[in-house]
Amino acid sequence: MKTEHTKYLEILQKYWGYDGFRSIQQEIIESIGAGRDTLGLMPTGGGKSLTFQVPALAVDGVCIVVTPLIALMTDQVANLRKRGIRAAAVHSGLTRDEIITALENAVFGAVKLLYVSPERLSTDLFVAKLRHMKVSFICVDEAHCISQWGYDFRPSYLAIAEVRKHVPDAPVLALTATATEEVIDDIQRQLHFAVPNVIKMSFARHNLAYIVSNVQDKQQQMLHLLDTVEGTAIIYTRNRARTKEIADMLNEHGHNATFFHAGLEQSVKNQRQKDWQAGKIRIMVATNAFGMGIDKSDVRLVVHADCPDSLEAYFQEAGRAGRDGKMSYAVLLFNGSDRRKLLKRIDDNYPSKEEIRQIYDHIAYFYQIGVGSGFNAVFEFPMERFCKSFHHFPTRVESALKILNRAGYIEYRDEEDNQARVRFIVERDDLYKLYDNSPEEDRVIVALLRSYTGLFNEFCYIDESMLAEKTGCSLTQLYNILTGLDSKHIIDFVPQRVTPRIRYMQRREDSQYVSLPPTVYDDLKQRFTIRINKMLEYADSCDRCRSRMLLSYFGEYNSKDCGICDVCMGYENVADCKDARSQVLLLMSDKKPHSLYDLLDIKVAYDDLDRAIAALIDEGVVVNDDGILTLA
Repeated sequence: MKTEHTKYLEILQKYWGYDGFRSIQQEIIESIGAGRDTLGLMPTGGGKSLTFQVPALAVDGVCIVVTPLIALMTDQVANLRKRGIRAAAVHSGLTRDEIITALENAVFGAVKLLYVSPERLSTDLFVAKLRHMKVSFICVDEAHCISQWGYDFRPSYLAIAEVRKHVPDAPVLALTATATEEVIDDIQRQLHFAVPNVIKMSFARHNLAYIVSNVQDKQQQMLHLLDTVEGTAIIYTRNRARTKEIADMLNEHGHNATFFHAGLEQSVKNQRQKDWQAGKIRIMVATNAFGMGIDKSDVRLVVHADCPDSLEAYFQEAGRAGRDGKMSYAVLLFNGSDRRKLLKRIDDNYPSKEEIRQIYDHIAYFYQIGVGSGFNAVFEFPMERFCKSFHHFPTRVESALKILNRAGYIEYRDEEDNQARVRFIVERDDLYKLYDNSPEEDRVIVALLRSYTGLFNEFCYIDESMLAEKTGCSLTQLYNILTGLDSKHIIDFVPQRVTPRIRYMQRREDSQYVSLPPTVYDDLKQRFTIRINKMLEYADSCDRCRSRMLLSYFGEYNSKDCGICDVCMGYENVADCKDARSQVLLLMSDKKPHSLYDLLDIKVAYDDLDRAIAALIDEGVVVNDDGILTLA
């Protein structure tokens, strides 16, 4: 009789071709496979996906995977289907008919993994279908989003606890890459764990050098870093406009760069991401909208041109470097301007209660909602027009909306991702009278007609990836062709776009009675302030190992100095890190034992090498066992 472990290994080998599990994957799989509520903490690049995909194939029923990232679920569903695994997704980018089909397939056992965006969990349609599903277990990806004490709280995640009531026998697997001890406890409480159960791997990254570079001229330092460190790079900045500015500057200096942010058309984002992953683009300059779920192991350099507002965000983004185990660098560029900006974010994220009440009033004026009315009314929210009308700053308005959302007055969704739509303006017979179309345009028209019905009567949602595949063009080319056909008045093309929405959760109050209790304002502002101060402490420190500071923040208090960060090395920039010490650590970053003879191949003077090894042994970074060296 097969053991459970044997069964999991056979699935791993059959579908993924791996001979064994990494790190704590097996422990998490066996825990959820035994029906225990489980919280798995794995750093970025630790292989989280297999911890739910493998056990989902080992048991009867469908595994419901909750994730906030539509692009990620789309990619994972496509990859699973390529491996012969039945998977489907339910999110706001699909038509109602497509959602019903996916849910009914799950009901009838034709789906093993059903990916669902959190806002879909509380819909009447999903709840109705869920009651008829045989659910093996629920997987909650990015589980820190359920905690109000975390850095990325999303109210839609609170619906997961309600889902558990409908399938009480299904255990929960919660996964996250970043969580403090307080958030770990809160995740288990919010998800109603029967018994606390945390499986955690060390967040230590022996091949990743954390560096803080205190510079006034960030542009020159970026160029210096890119000249010094070879290989793929990501540069993070908080400002959308700055992504293009920095990318243009890098290209002008001979570097191969592009930019990415949430405001770009979906087809453009997809193409740039693919080009970067394929190595056609070396440097991606991006906001934090880029990187989640990106599977690229050979990133050698991650630079933060602006300082994140939490160590959680920094650790996750920096952790996208060096997933292949080879020496890599995470560099934070920091100066006095960053300090002022960080402190300003406290007020931007938590405007005064008076300002929040004023914004609440102005929203009502904008939509002409009288006191006592408006319950359940839904509106698209044009942020730019609203801010111009009432002289508000967008950042503070968005913060106020999120606070009012937590207080229960409105529901604010800033991630409503509307799928692209098309309809024909010309009559069907008129299509045959068009003589000035290019062959590419004709191929797109034919593909539309063969793929969708009713295009001459109403708008139809379209799958741009599928159309691009059928027509043999890239997503960017398809977008340009559809835009061209729209300009010729052959079709109406509505590109995919993110449209914020507001829904009144109760009748409009007189603003003087709007209540903002500590749990939705004061407590959260205090925690946010603490996170800002911890980030400043990290950036300012010059006498504590960077890695140890990060690890202690996440509850690992017994770590040793990394030996490769700027503090441990005592150097001011990455270029100085090419001495004997870093060369030894680079060779040993594969975490395998090495003899002293292995190290003689390092191209440095013998005396320097001897001193470097002796220092690493004295500091406890390296262990010498009869001439065989291993990382401690």
